[in-house]
Amino acid sequence: MSVSKILYTATATAKGGRAGHIKSSDGVLDFDLKVPKELGGPGGVGSNPEQLFAAGYAACFEGAMRFVAGQKKVPVPADTSVTGHVGIGPREPTGFGIAVELEVNLPGLDRAVAQELVDTAHRDICPYSHATRGNVDVKITLV
Repeated sequence: MSVSKILYTATATAKGGRAGHIKSSDGVLDFDLKVPKELGGPGGVGSNPEQLFAAGYAACFEGAMRFVAGQKKVPVPADTSVTGHVGIGPREPTGFGIAVELEVNLPGLDRAVAQELVDTAHRDICPYSHATRGNVDVKITLV
């Protein structure tokens, strides 16, 4: 399914790949990237594509859950959070792939209600979930 109307476009430029620099068109993001030691790089101060993807997916997924909760008139606990884990490694037969785990914390919310919010957000609302479906292993755990 395609997007029927673009409401917002984020723009960022990368120079130097995984060991380079990124900058968003509005200047909010403007920092160096470092290859993690686990991938043969020096590590150190600087982000990497997996961190950025983990942060983006976690934020987007929590927003999707809050959208669903609003539609269902379910109050979302103030200390709700989503932690994203994005792993990278070789895939068969060639190249690299990523795997995602989202840990969803909806403290104090009835577990069945919380699971329904998670399932609906993942199935119907979150654009990251739509983009990864069928392409990336995504595991969602309600903690």
